[in-house]
Amino acid sequence: MNIVANWSYPTAIKMGRGRIKELADACKSLGMKKPLLITDRGLAPMAITQTALEVLEEAGLGRALFADVDPNPNEKNLEAGIKAYKDGGHDGVVAFGGGSGLDLGKCVAFMAGQTRPVWDFEDIGDWWTRANSDAIAPIVAVPTTAGTGSEVGRASVITNSETHVKKIIFHPKFLPGVVICDPELTVGMPKMITAGTGMDAFAHCLEAYSSPFYHPMSQGIALEGMRLVKEFLPRAYHDGTDIEARTNMMSAAAMGAVAFQKGLGAIHALSHPIGAVYNTHHGMTNAVVMPPVLKFNRHVIEDRIERAAAYLGIAGGFDGFYDYVLALRAELNVPADLTAMGIANDRIDELSAMAIEDPSAGGNPVKMTLENTKQLFADCF
Repeated sequence: MNIVANWSYPTAIKMGRGRIKELADACKSLGMKKPLLITDRGLAPMAITQTALEVLEEAGLGRALFADVDPNPNEKNLEAGIKAYKDGGHDGVVAFGGGSGLDLGKCVAFMAGQTRPVWDFEDIGDWWTRANSDAIAPIVAVPTTAGTGSEVGRASVITNSETHVKKIIFHPKFLPGVVICDPELTVGMPKMITAGTGMDAFAHCLEAYSSPFYHPMSQGIALEGMRLVKEFLPRAYHDGTDIEARTNMMSAAAMGAVAFQKGLGAIHALSHPIGAVYNTHHGMTNAVVMPPVLKFNRHVIEDRIERAAAYLGIAGGFDGFYDYVLALRAELNVPADLTAMGIANDRIDELSAMAIEDPSAGGNPVKMTLENTKQLFADCF
């Protein structure tokens, strides 16, 4: 089944195999004449990246690349990216890759024209209004994984290299003008990355669905996103060349990011500090802490999860859903707990303090305190 679609929600999205060929047209539609393609070090030499650069070059848009991007991008990567953008005289960004390349690319486009430091635009209150919105460069996003959904997000996660705290930088204009979702770009993903990014998409949908805030549109999107993951993530994991599965996982990833406007929760509040301190894979960390968080929230979300289980065709209500999550993790070779991930339990106090300060904590169905978060962390080992 060959899926091809053009969507205008939440932005212009070109979905379907081979659509990387439309990259130059996408750039031109936003007025770019000299885009800078930003990706991570691992992707830079790969064939999919070289193909994208060739599409730009053949259309007369140059062949500029910046790839000095860490797995958890920080303000030093950002400064280097802004310098490359300005030195090259660029007029737009192609954010290319998984979460790190997408987040840094979007942030370079945002910060290149600002005069204040990036931390002044953290997602707190109306801090985003401090930005000069006219100075934000246009963005085309090209995801090469199916997880973060950053291609349809209005924020970037940037790690403070000194404090090791992940900060969410927000502005409505972070939302790319055009997104190209070409499932062929995800075919070469290693099994571990397919699993980790897919579980990230599932975590986004699960937490948004469980969040206590009122946003029925996002809740509906989250529910269908979970169904797509249930049906297609095992297929994509076992056969990386299954284009139908890869396409549907790209949809699920975008849906997760749209859904979590409703809120995230303890899964992300725990995984953000773990990732910042230990440099673990974000989606895989989400998968590891998911079962203890489900138990932690059970008495508040049980009825809601029962309704989700029924929609997903899972028997047994909350317990059936919990067992499904354990079975899915086992099928995807997710580590059993944080100990199995190679993390020691000697910094629980520090991680707990970081977790309750994380913006995601406010969306958890059960209020996170220092005391109950320490116990939750302990249950993850």
